[in-house]
Amino acid sequence: MDENSVQEPLLLSEISVKKTSLFVSSVKWILKILMWAIFVAWIGVIFLFPTQFGNGLLEKYIHATNGNPCGITGSLFLVLSGPVLVIAFLSIFHLIISGDEEFQQKKSSKNPGVRLWTFPVLVDGPFGVVSAAEFIGILLFVVYVIWALYAYVFQSLNRISGEDLTLMEARIMFLKMMGGHLGSMGLYCMAFLFLPVARGSVLLRFINIPFEHATRYHVWLGHLTMVLFTLHGLLYIVGWAMEGNLLHKLLSWKDIGVAILPGVISLLAGLLMWVTSLPPVRKWNFELFFYTHQLYVVFVLGLALHVGDFIFSMAAGGIFLFMLDRFLRLCQSRRTVDIISAKSLPCGTVELVLSKPGNLRYNALSFVFLQIRELSWLQWHPFSVSSSPLDGKYHLSILIKVLGEWTARLRGSIMNISEAEQPASPSQPRPKLTASVEGPYGHEAPYHLMYENLILVAGGIGISPFLAILSDILHRVNEGRPCLPRNILIVWAVKRSNELPLFSTMDLESICPYFYDKLNLEISIYVTRESDPPLEEGDIHNVTVSSVCPMSKGCGMSVLVGTGDSIWSGLYVISSTLGFVILLGILYIFYINPYSISTWWYKGLLFFGCMLASVVIFGGLVVGLWYLWEKKISAREEYEENRLKPGMVQHNEDVANLFQKNHTSITTIQYGSRPDFKEILGSISEHWGCADVGVIICGPPTLESSVAREIRCRVQEKCLGVYVYIMEPRGYNMQLE
Repeated sequence: MDENSVQEPLLLSEISVKKTSLFVSSVKWILKILMWAIFVAWIGVIFLFPTQFGNGLLEKYIHATNGNPCGITGSLFLVLSGPVLVIAFLSIFHLIISGDEEFQQKKSSKNPGVRLWTFPVLVDGPFGVVSAAEFIGILLFVVYVIWALYAYVFQSLNRISGEDLTLMEARIMFLKMMGGHLGSMGLYCMAFLFLPVARGSVLLRFINIPFEHATRYHVWLGHLTMVLFTLHGLLYIVGWAMEGNLLHKLLSWKDIGVAILPGVISLLAGLLMWVTSLPPVRKWNFELFFYTHQLYVVFVLGLALHVGDFIFSMAAGGIFLFMLDRFLRLCQSRRTVDIISAKSLPCGTVELVLSKPGNLRYNALSFVFLQIRELSWLQWHPFSVSSSPLDGKYHLSILIKVLGEWTARLRGSIMNISEAEQPASPSQPRPKLTASVEGPYGHEAPYHLMYENLILVAGGIGISPFLAILSDILHRVNEGRPCLPRNILIVWAVKRSNELPLFSTMDLESICPYFYDKLNLEISIYVTRESDPPLEEGDIHNVTVSSVCPMSKGCGMSVLVGTGDSIWSGLYVISSTLGFVILLGILYIFYINPYSISTWWYKGLLFFGCMLASVVIFGGLVVGLWYLWEKKISAREEYEENRLKPGMVQHNEDVANLFQKNHTSITTIQYGSRPDFKEILGSISEHWGCADVGVIICGPPTLESSVAREIRCRVQEKCLGVYVYIMEPRGYNMQLE
């Protein structure tokens, strides 16, 4: 199919995009400028602190604000944790004002451009594929560490030179001073550490960072934070050993000053989490990584006891936002979700269709976390959605590749339930699966709809989100909804041909009849470990697809998720934060100040308790009202409308023939070869011209690197203008299995 066979897109000419009013646009720009100003000022304060000038400003600021009820704790919390909370508040208002407005279409131009923030600056290296925005963030932290080390070393040497000390005393003093400074640097990094793993955070939604990217930032920050904290502990240990009182110091627990034993416990918990999170350990035994990572509670609480309230308040903002997200996830995950149907596909893949309420929104780039209680009460695994929101109002689908113990047990359970549909005796209990879901999470903006030219590159089960994307585009084309893609190329690399039936789970013609008159769709499949097509009697013919419905008794997914209703999630964050300020003020006014409580570790414990209580009490009240609102809305809906019915799956279907029947005219399959992206992108330039292209990649790191490397070359040659978005393949979680 060539581009001449495609009609001039109704997508451009017949569909009007919802315009934002001038007032709303102005308010949004004002909010953005204000947030940027607060963020830059916050970063500037952190960069100033290692200097003498910064210390002088801090002393003046504390002296000027010393009259507040919370004293130095309130002053430090306001200047170091307050900014991130204020930015979160402004993000809420921005999201509410934005509402469900349509996306901004990227119009073609004769001179294609580059979206710098997503352009792959680094391809090969320890960080993997790094965009320009990520590179700036990395550079910012590297510059801060180098700058702070220089400033602190200079300060320490100046102070030591002014003291009358022996050489041994000077060395010990230098080690202790640098140990303290490294600890403060680690604390500043910790202020950012928990922000990326707050899955439904309003900050991630506003910045539009998908969770799979955010987890990378958490990993990078975790490495940096633990390096700084480890050096902080080592320098003190060496200094105490040189003094000859190491054991006494390690076991000490002061009332006034830093309590060392809680710090030792916190550091040990952090080291356990750090070591077990390293890729070799995580791949060897994921359960070890998962369970030791729950020590983050010990890590944070130990830190609060170690440094007291006023020092802990410097990093409390990010931790508080994480606690908000964690409590909301806990509330959402308590609900048992209907598994409408389950299919065991021939290629070692399971498809689950989950029930959801009609008012729970998601898009084709979303993913969910799934728990099957019969398999594990603690394990949650992320999976990309393989369905479009337009496929049905009351369900979503996920594809799960069987590659590990958990996924193998899931497939075995489904097969057992299928065989036990007719129990041998009435008293024999029927096996079941009990599912709980967190999410959906993912991009706020539907980037797959914003470019006329779209390239989707998948490896293995990475095709799962692209099924959702393709279905979404076809539905929109068929229904006349806003949608820009006109030229779509899907490049899919699989190891063996028995994975090809994954595409047969979607019938393109049934979604959009005569779609080939409206879209230029090409599918290039590469079977890398087979040199020839399989014989007719091969694995992919005449296979049984098991379908079971229903699999569990429950209800739809809960709407209690941070990515859900912006007004309710905003009220939850704001009420919890104000509740924390109120509780902290009451604590100081009626207890700490009147009774002259001065024990550092105890005040740190009370501070942490206020954070927890505000989330549970004030946030819990909003969550309860949100839940009642959900029940009221759900009661109005006709829940059975558009819901999947049993028996929709063909049994003993020749899925290979089905694949050929649906996709032969637009599909090419090459055996024994890998995608040559230099050739593919060169061909794209010839057929589509010098145009802007959206590229979405979902596959292993080697695939990401090879595509990103070639994209850089094409952009440098000014052959293509490219937006790049890299997804993590979540049909099986590479980190989890």
